[in-house]
Amino acid sequence: MTRILAALAPLTLFATPIAAQDESLPEAEIYATQLVVIETTMGDITVEIETERAPVTAGNFLRYVDEDRFDGTTFYRAMHLDWGEPPNGLLQGGTQMHPDRVLDSIAHEPTTQTGLSHTNGALSMARYDPGSATGDFSIMIKDQTGLDATPASSDPSLQAGFAVFGHVVDGMDVVHAIHALPPDPDKGEGWMKGQLLADPVEIIDMRRVDAPTGTD
Repeated sequence: MTRILAALAPLTLFATPIAAQDESLPEAEIYATQLVVIETTMGDITVEIETERAPVTAGNFLRYVDEDRFDGTTFYRAMHLDWGEPPNGLLQGGTQMHPDRVLDSIAHEPTTQTGLSHTNGALSMARYDPGSATGDFSIMIKDQTGLDATPASSDPSLQAGFAVFGHVVDGMDVVHAIHALPPDPDKGEGWMKGQLLADPVEIIDMRRVDAPTGTD
């Protein structure tokens, strides 16, 4: 069974001007993170996992990494959107609820709690209902902020949104290359039909790595 991300909704962005005379802007906060390399048959993707801002979701993802539960899984789904300039959509991978790999579901961490957002390159947990996420995740291609929590919505799923827990720091070219692979027109059911890759790309290994030293 494939974890499904809800339909993406467009979002209008508003800019807030900053007074030119304000010379006392606070420095950007620095949060604890963990780098992970996703080694695939098409190249490596390096992601930064938000262990401080999204501790539950990040901890779950890192447990899958540390226990080699992602090794041998695939990127299997490429959603392409009908609006915006391509490439646009998301790439999904993970355990696909394989009984030998999947762990118990985790509590939902909405973006209103973490302060994170579904921006270009963001990692987000796939789920059914809020609180059902396990071992499948997606990488955003272009900003998909319609997946953020929307407390004013009358739909409980949209109220909760999806849980962002990291972002790509290197290898978006690999993400785009996998996303561009041809789908199998006979795979999937309903609106999922046409989104599943004809030849899913293997995730050979996922592992923690140290941040490079000597950088600014």
